[in-house]
Amino acid sequence: MLRVGYPATVAAELFNDFPKDIELIAISDKLDHDIEIDVWIPDPYSTRAMRAWPHLRGVKLVLAMMAGTEWIPGVVGPHVTICNAHGAHNISTAEWTLSAILAMLKHLPFYCDLQSSQKWTRRFEMPARYAAITGDTRPLYPPVMQEELTGKTVLLVGYGAIGKEIERMLTPFDLKMLRVARSARDNPRVHAVSDLDSLLPQAQVVVLILPRTKESYHLIGSQQLALMQQGALLVNAARGPIVDTDALVAALQSGRIRAALDVTDPEPLPEGHPLWSCPNVLITPHVGGSTPQFAPRSLRTAAGELRRYMRGESLQNVVQKAI
Repeated sequence: MLRVGYPATVAAELFNDFPKDIELIAISDKLDHDIEIDVWIPDPYSTRAMRAWPHLRGVKLVLAMMAGTEWIPGVVGPHVTICNAHGAHNISTAEWTLSAILAMLKHLPFYCDLQSSQKWTRRFEMPARYAAITGDTRPLYPPVMQEELTGKTVLLVGYGAIGKEIERMLTPFDLKMLRVARSARDNPRVHAVSDLDSLLPQAQVVVLILPRTKESYHLIGSQQLALMQQGALLVNAARGPIVDTDALVAALQSGRIRAALDVTDPEPLPEGHPLWSCPNVLITPHVGGSTPQFAPRSLRTAAGELRRYMRGESLQNVVQKAI
């Protein structure tokens, strides 16, 4: 009988749809003895999973609950097949991205601060804030209190499953969409990453939703940030190291751009880090995928892979094939 180890932190009833002819074994990160399993579903928090790994024996297949699996190959080695939870976090991450864009364009961080201060008249600070970040100093009346997403140009850097879901959610806003992926393709038009620098000046919103690889490390540095329009919004829903943090801090402090970040480098972002106090930035602590639907969706994906594995069929979400 196939032995499947799962995180003790995840409710057992979420595995009701798994094949019946397996043995499910709860794995704690406080193990003090070795356990023999065939398939491992790691804890979504990598630090817990890594504490459990030294006590696991016989693992041939890893079914991750996350779309990102960067830490897993270095832990389990090359002789284990690894599958990710491709597609399981499309909706939650895309909704976070849409919310972050709207929050920044509607200046909700400022209005939350206004609410905390209980000073209604602070609303009249908004026109000057708008002019400072966008460079639009026209004498507008009535005074500008927020911005619109409709009609803007959005550059999606990364056009996988989550990128496509972000585009679907943005489509009703009647905006122009530019797309970048590793290689160019048509229907819809997708540019190669080599075109990134020529596309950055065209966009008012730049969304990063690509995997962390050697090629994507510091893809956005000082040169790319300088190419962005005055007041453009950088949204990072991908991985922190895709952006050069020092360059981002400098760009934010200069007032050239704004940013919404669910990921940072380093992560967790330590107390006292200059990114916390930069102007025109919204930071959430890597929560984009964490909804009540997170575990059920991820485990449905894992259950499908497990059934294919047991039938000897090809797996769908392989990110590392065992050698």
